[in-house]
Amino acid sequence: MASSNCTNTTSCSTSFAEEKHPHPNMLIYRKMEKLINQMLHSEDGIKIKTVKSFLSKIVSVFSGQDLIVWLIAHIDVFDEIDANHLLHLFASHGYIFQVDDHVITMKGGDTSFYRFQTPYFWPSNCWEPENMDYAVYLCKRTMQNKAHLELEDFEAENLAKLQKMLSRKWEFVFMQAEAQYKVDKKRDRIERQILDSQERAFWDLHRPVPGCVNTTEVDIRKLSRSGRSKQSTCNTLVIQMEDSESQLNNSNNLKTPNIREVRFYQKPGRRRYTQIKDYLKIEISELQTRLSKNVLKTSKLAESYLQYYGHRVSFDAFIVQLGSATDPFQGQPNPWISDTVDFWQHDKITGDISTRRLKLWEESFEELLIDPVGRETLQKFLDKEYSGENLRFWMEVQKLRKCSCRMVPVLVTEIYNEFIDSNAQSPVNIDCKVMEIIDENLKNNPNRWSFDEAADHIFCLMKNDSYQRFLRSDLYRDLLNISGKKYSFSTLISRKASRKTPSKTTTNQQSLDNPQFPLNTLNTCKGLRGSSGSRSGSFVGIEREKRTKCQPNSFDSSTLTMTKNNVNSSNRGIRRDSSSCSSSSVAAQQRSNNN
Repeated sequence: MASSNCTNTTSCSTSFAEEKHPHPNMLIYRKMEKLINQMLHSEDGIKIKTVKSFLSKIVSVFSGQDLIVWLIAHIDVFDEIDANHLLHLFASHGYIFQVDDHVITMKGGDTSFYRFQTPYFWPSNCWEPENMDYAVYLCKRTMQNKAHLELEDFEAENLAKLQKMLSRKWEFVFMQAEAQYKVDKKRDRIERQILDSQERAFWDLHRPVPGCVNTTEVDIRKLSRSGRSKQSTCNTLVIQMEDSESQLNNSNNLKTPNIREVRFYQKPGRRRYTQIKDYLKIEISELQTRLSKNVLKTSKLAESYLQYYGHRVSFDAFIVQLGSATDPFQGQPNPWISDTVDFWQHDKITGDISTRRLKLWEESFEELLIDPVGRETLQKFLDKEYSGENLRFWMEVQKLRKCSCRMVPVLVTEIYNEFIDSNAQSPVNIDCKVMEIIDENLKNNPNRWSFDEAADHIFCLMKNDSYQRFLRSDLYRDLLNISGKKYSFSTLISRKASRKTPSKTTTNQQSLDNPQFPLNTLNTCKGLRGSSGSRSGSFVGIEREKRTKCQPNSFDSSTLTMTKNNVNSSNRGIRRDSSSCSSSSVAAQQRSNNN
């Protein structure tokens, strides 16, 4: 009897849901409800029992093991894992629920007790409960002085939020909760217990515990395809008016409403059209535009894709291992696999661009623009060709597209004054049509897309003309030749270090061998520059000594002693008076040799 009532209620509710709103998951709900109706059958269904405990009894329940046994016996399910998964789907969609726990999960092999949800709360009825209904339910729970009906922590927080949100309607919410509580109080205790558990399972499904997945959420794209929010009654009224007019005009030939037309207007996205002929005209125009487009076969597309990726396979580090024998560029090994970082330090140490990077520029103009070094190299080439303003304009437009909203009018004005205006500093090469489009965009509403047409035009010019000349230029060929040379990193590092700091002994030996490069000047350079071997300091000392104007003095024994002390203390960095002359130092050396 109960199963027949449930079946009738289900058929009524689902038919009403079909007439009201077609849910995108309705096919899934139909299959689930068909199995649930078989489980609820009085003879072949699951045996519902009453479990007695120490001081109470639980009515209308069944265990998870009973569900597993029934599924294996009545459905082609030979694996218990598949049966558990199917029961988990039933629980997650709210068709069955656990009596003790309030998490929408299902463990078929355990000894927990479950209960069927009433057909009134099935998801096929397209329930979309509002916050006011949830507030009424929580208020009704607070009125019942029972331990198992106390609010959880998250429910208390939700009630406080709803009270702030519905502060103007809270008296009405409280009155509704009080009225429902009085009605529930008049029911039988067992019936009230079952209804309370079913209602709580319904809200556990639609307002789940934090951390649980909400299975009632539906993708908005599925909703738009199903047409739930796009149905309108105005179209059916138009059909009825057209039918009534046709009946009045053709009284002899009475016409009944066409069901196909009614279904046509109920399709999603058709409410803007009042007649079928309008839609057919639009569909014909769309089909004509499709015929004008170039359509490629799937085989041709697959062939072009294979050719494209096969040509670029040498640049893929996942397929071709860097630095291996199969690497066509014979570059440095992959730093994520090997223990060396030469792959990252190559450009810094050598100062050259790698061959892999240069060859990637040849693949497409987009690859050249993505690389910052490639943009700089192309800018140098375009400046030599007296067309560097094209790349600068294109880069400024890209910057305009990504800037903040408050900077848009500033950048639009700067770009127009520098590249577009008749008195611009660097005018770009655009035709009259593009210029008219830019003027129209700036008159209507200057935005970040005002120069898109001009940027596309300049991009095509650079791609078809400048890019091809860049690949054939001497600048690019020289970069390729330099990158083809192989260097050992040890020699490069030592060569770089030798350029920075020459040895001290070499400098001192040079000063002793060359009498025109006195030690006094060297000591003066050390004191002035603070560096024992910098070339710039020695040249400064020489220039400074040339600028010094003094007469050679006669030397005595004290002067000779001072000169010897200065020669012996040259390595200790004693500062020499800058007024000493080169001629006096040479005379002192000759005199010391004679003695």
